[in-house]
Amino acid sequence: KWDGTASGERAVGPFQFLPSTWEGTGRDGNNDGVRDPHNADDAALGAAVYLCGHGRDLTNVAQLRSAILQYNHSGTYADTVLGWISRYRSAGTPGHLSGSVATVVNAALAERGAPYSWGGGTARGRSFGICCTPSGKSGVSVYGFDCSGLTLYAFAKAGIRLPHNADAQAAFGQRIPASAGQGALKAGDLVFFADGSGVIYHVGIALGNGTMVNAPRPGTVVRVDAIDAMSGYAGGARLL
Repeated sequence: KWDGTASGERAVGPFQFLPSTWEGTGRDGNNDGVRDPHNADDAALGAAVYLCGHGRDLTNVAQLRSAILQYNHSGTYADTVLGWISRYRSAGTPGHLSGSVATVVNAALAERGAPYSWGGGTARGRSFGICCTPSGKSGVSVYGFDCSGLTLYAFAKAGIRLPHNADAQAAFGQRIPASAGQGALKAGDLVFFADGSGVIYHVGIALGNGTMVNAPRPGTVVRVDAIDAMSGYAGGARLL
């Protein structure tokens, strides 16, 4: 009925329910009279029922882990899911900020969704970029930001002029060495990433809790990412 096969069972839908599990757990989340594991509303409500079953309180870490293990009885799986929960939880806007830090962070966050454009971004905001990245991606027809264009713009809002180059931006402010760990970063700090030769190739703006505002690469948009999403963490710099 749900997985199209009479031999064995195959997980189905956005929440990957086994049909036998769905028979007891499935719910009609969109009130159309059908409990369909392929429907996102039904599946989401069914997953909530499944995870919160047996009186579990998912604000309790041990009970949350037990719920996750019910999906897949693997410690590695549970650790991975808990890690993503932590990332999502910390990926919203940061807590109370004030002064120049708030100005810079809020300016960067306001540009979420702006396309990545190689060479794009000025002190005034989005711009068309230039040609071309080392892999041949052109920003000429893309109106947005690259990584250092975004930081240049956000810090310009606080009256700080930065060059349009990640490596050059590393010469500004008080350096925070990579050896100090990501926990040494505060909201509003620049976050740097280096290649194997030590050259800074990327920059973001720290939000705290291991996250940053980031313009990652061509084909993406400005977004909030985990700092670990980029390779070669090379510390940061505090300008505020």
